[in-house]
Amino acid sequence: MPVNIRFLGHAAFSISDGTHTVLVDPFITGNPQSEAAGITADSLEATHIALTHGHEDHVGDTVAIAERTGATVFAGFELCNLLGEQGVANLEPANPGGGVGMPFGRLALTFAYHSSSFQGRYTGMPAGLLITMGGRTVYHCGDTGLFGDMKLIGEIHNPDVAIVPIGDRFTMGPADATRAAEMIGAGIAIPCHWNTWPLIEQDSATFRPSGVEVRILEPGGATEV
Repeated sequence: MPVNIRFLGHAAFSISDGTHTVLVDPFITGNPQSEAAGITADSLEATHIALTHGHEDHVGDTVAIAERTGATVFAGFELCNLLGEQGVANLEPANPGGGVGMPFGRLALTFAYHSSSFQGRYTGMPAGLLITMGGRTVYHCGDTGLFGDMKLIGEIHNPDVAIVPIGDRFTMGPADATRAAEMIGAGIAIPCHWNTWPLIEQDSATFRPSGVEVRILEPGGATEV
């Protein structure tokens, strides 16, 4: 079964098998890439929302979308607690190393090396996401630096796609992201978290992992695996 991966700008993606749709880090309102592509939070449908960490440019429109669609939100324990206080009804908390079976497959959290807070409040450990849907596995690395266990994650979970941040300063830059994609070993790599603002401007052509097909998606663009 093909899985559609649509880039919504920054680190936000829509991943769908045609029946279920997982929104990852749906920061849409105030996201210059989303706005330039004509994407609005109100235009997005979701059965599930999966969050890597609590920073505002990742939590984004989660509360509004979850309230409108009834989507189940999957995130770290502390972040789920915060979202529950904000009125989100359907929550699936987890922590890195753990996961939850879903109607479409499975969502699991991996380690990531970053920070995580929302409006000054600690929101637990940052994470990457393993999304298993339609017989495919997508590894969204989240906001992270390079770390050696990416190779182990690749060996154990055998992802088909790796979504890798390349913006530098707050995450890996293109050189470290290139090494990360090679370590993970997914057949396809999609860069994210770059060119949203001047501080993370990068040339995506310098993200060149050996033996990996790089698919550059413009905001609003999609690909199938």
